[in-house]
Amino acid sequence: MRPGAEGRGARKDMSEPTRPGVDAPGDWEFPTPERRDLDNGLTLISYHVPGQYVLSLRVGLPVSLREEPREREGVATIMARCLDEGTERHTAEEFARLLERKGVSFGAGVAEAGLFLDIDVVAGNVDPALDLLRQILTEPAFPPNEVARQVRTRLADIEQERAVAGHRAMMEFYATLYDAEDRAARPVGGSRQTVAAIRRQDVVAFHREHVVAAGTTLVVSGDLTGLNIASSVDRALGGWARGADRPSFISESAQLAADRDRVVVVDRPGSVQTEIIIGAPGPDRSVAGGWAPYPVLGFVVGGSPSARIDAVLREEKGYTYGIRAGFRPRSSGGIFTTSGSVRADATTESLRLLAEILEGAGAGLADGEVRSGVDFISKTAPGRYATADAIADEAVTMALDGRTTAFTTANLRDLATVDARRADEAWARFWEGSRLGASGTGWTIIVVGDAAEHLGEVERLGLGPVTVVRDS
Repeated sequence: MRPGAEGRGARKDMSEPTRPGVDAPGDWEFPTPERRDLDNGLTLISYHVPGQYVLSLRVGLPVSLREEPREREGVATIMARCLDEGTERHTAEEFARLLERKGVSFGAGVAEAGLFLDIDVVAGNVDPALDLLRQILTEPAFPPNEVARQVRTRLADIEQERAVAGHRAMMEFYATLYDAEDRAARPVGGSRQTVAAIRRQDVVAFHREHVVAAGTTLVVSGDLTGLNIASSVDRALGGWARGADRPSFISESAQLAADRDRVVVVDRPGSVQTEIIIGAPGPDRSVAGGWAPYPVLGFVVGGSPSARIDAVLREEKGYTYGIRAGFRPRSSGGIFTTSGSVRADATTESLRLLAEILEGAGAGLADGEVRSGVDFISKTAPGRYATADAIADEAVTMALDGRTTAFTTANLRDLATVDARRADEAWARFWEGSRLGASGTGWTIIVVGDAAEHLGEVERLGLGPVTVVRDS
């Protein structure tokens, strides 16, 4: 008899292992910061995050793009790119070496909410990093050759953005949604004509007027054990000129275009893919009924591969690799967009299906899909905000929206109460507030593809008046 054969077919006298129970996660809240207002109008917000030994510093300045001279739009972007290209004490090369020697990573950029500066540095070098930040903010040299180089780089970026279908579609979307006279209708980084006109004196003047301490927020996040951050910031930035008093956030409404309810086809002869954007004005974080339902709505409609849009256009039809939808709040108002690329031969059918799915969302959401969105957003929050840089990014974003991260915590708690009824009510408010379905479809629709191939079929869909744009 083979070893073990005597046990074949016999029931072993073994107890089955017991699977451990899994409890629902407890309530999570954003870390509690310490706040200090300096005499010059700078606000310091610090988060002690044990174990995060690389500190993240984020500076948010409420610099409105509306303050740019109309004929020099893009000057804020050029200024941001030139901030570390030399100071009164150091050439661009010397300053780059100083950043490298102290292990400081630096970045700067401009958005609708304002000017952002990012620094990451090991905790032991935070004082030298703050001194370098002081030089960047208060002593930039703006060498003419560096300004000219950044202008050339931005002009090359503009050509690249116009060449990439996704970027080109979004440019046309803003230009169609907003009134042509409103700054929101034009690129954040300026146009070819306005950027080409920028000179050093324009950059210097913009910096002198707008890069001041009043209304500025500095966020420091990481393991602050043994550090006196308030004292370090006071030494480095306490002497920064206050400038004219200003609020710490921008609250500006963008003017919508009277003819935004239409379809614009950006002609790309021979394109084998078509880029599509369908959008409308949306809410901001102050919306009646609370902001919490809107990220859930975005998730359900088009925020994941399992959302309604991809279930049809990707999984069932095979027209796309993925299309995403969601709400993007601005300081006042916001937008809802659905965007992605489809096979060129499926352009018209994809547009029809997208319109049907978006309109069908108002017919009622299922409890299961809403719960899936709530669970995903709420239960991944601790992971999303587990690092110092994510905490600092959220804090400066909230500051430039006129809020604190207490809003982040409160919104996550409110999220737990979102059900199908609240989601339906939120979608109805969005639908009514955006005039969707009131005249035509109400959507602003951008199609980047072969106009000769698709124009007639798109017109027959009846989604609104159709115009064609041909890039030179």
